[in-house]
Amino acid sequence: MQQNQPGATRIHMDHPLAVLELSRQLERYLLETGKKKHPVVCCIGTDRATGDSLGPLTGWRLQPLVQDLNVKVFGTVEYPVHAANIHETLQALAHLLKEHPLIAIDACLGQFSSVGTIVSHPGPIKPGSAVRKQLPEIGDVGITGIVNVGGFMEMQVLQNTRLHIVLKMSQIIANSIYLVVRKMSAAQIFRDSLF
Repeated sequence: MQQNQPGATRIHMDHPLAVLELSRQLERYLLETGKKKHPVVCCIGTDRATGDSLGPLTGWRLQPLVQDLNVKVFGTVEYPVHAANIHETLQALAHLLKEHPLIAIDACLGQFSSVGTIVSHPGPIKPGSAVRKQLPEIGDVGITGIVNVGGFMEMQVLQNTRLHIVLKMSQIIANSIYLVVRKMSAAQIFRDSLF
């Protein structure tokens, strides 16, 4: 869980300006990376557990939005990035990450009062930590969505997470990334970045 990451910004999914606020933070974090090419987005999770589907649903929503903006999206409902293939995915991304910032997205568990909160921060996320998996850190910018309560029977909690929460957060995250990439592209902040 990345809730207490230094420099993290938290915004609740019900905030009326959630998309705008998250996009502002993402722009700041992307600029701080110093990488001048379009971002690569890695959406982590599986569609086999509602609570863990935040990543694939975000990727599924984001991919058609950014297909004309030179943004690569890894991790969708059809082709998820999860514990079994994350090492392979990172190897496939390695040649891009020298010049392209990586935005990593994953679900996490937290306190009851934080459910529905989207946490964004500079630096990587540690996927799988809620269910005690040892996976590599990933990302120049991290986004986690607190989908349910942690601390007890995490796998069962992920299986019994409300779909509404995950869908709403995935929409906010996808729209925020689209907004910031479009804005930065229009301002010509990103250099020519054909893959």
